[in-house]
Amino acid sequence: MRVGRIARIDTGRRARTGVPEVVLGEGKDDEHLVAILRALAEDGRGAVVSRPTRSQAQRLGGLARAATLPLESLAGGRVWWLRGMPDGDPPAGVVGLVTAGTADVPIAEEARAVLQSVGATTVEAYDVGVAGLHRVTRAARRLERSHPRVYLVFAGREGALPTVWAGLVRAPVVGVPTSVGYGRGGRGEAALNAMLQSCAPVAVVNIDAGVPAALFALHLLTGSSPDE
Repeated sequence: MRVGRIARIDTGRRARTGVPEVVLGEGKDDEHLVAILRALAEDGRGAVVSRPTRSQAQRLGGLARAATLPLESLAGGRVWWLRGMPDGDPPAGVVGLVTAGTADVPIAEEARAVLQSVGATTVEAYDVGVAGLHRVTRAARRLERSHPRVYLVFAGREGALPTVWAGLVRAPVVGVPTSVGYGRGGRGEAALNAMLQSCAPVAVVNIDAGVPAALFALHLLTGSSPDE
């Protein structure tokens, strides 16, 4: 398949912007996805595949087992990593990943997978929501010892954790609402609205947007350095 007929491959994204090429699986024909990854691999480039469908994940798994493409499953299969030649140094600085509940962890792990694909360092505190404020303060003290340059804070339901977290730490906080919750305001809607109304300074991405949150964090890491 001639990939130029279906896609315009961006082989310079990491060098140009500091973030990896991300290929969304959802909505793509399985053969088109594989053709794009083959073209990237032939150029020696790495990429992240986000949200593959079940059939795409099976296809990618087969290619990985056969060593046809240098693929690795991350975040429980929600993300696949196409390994490529090193393209720049790993980002300087640490990203903190914090979840309100265990149900938010899959989205946080998507973000961690993207960060891991370019060698970024992360520290995590999972299941430390505001239902037990002692957990929040204890986790904040622990993570602050690593001096993160940005925190990604994941929460569903009432979405309160990013506001509380931003009132405790020095680094910028990005709130990531997750589709955890039910009834009126469920599926992340209440969490999104609450984060947008935060009285502490919080930037907010869309519901379940773990990958965009990670890319934004990488921009913060690569856009400047402590020595500049």
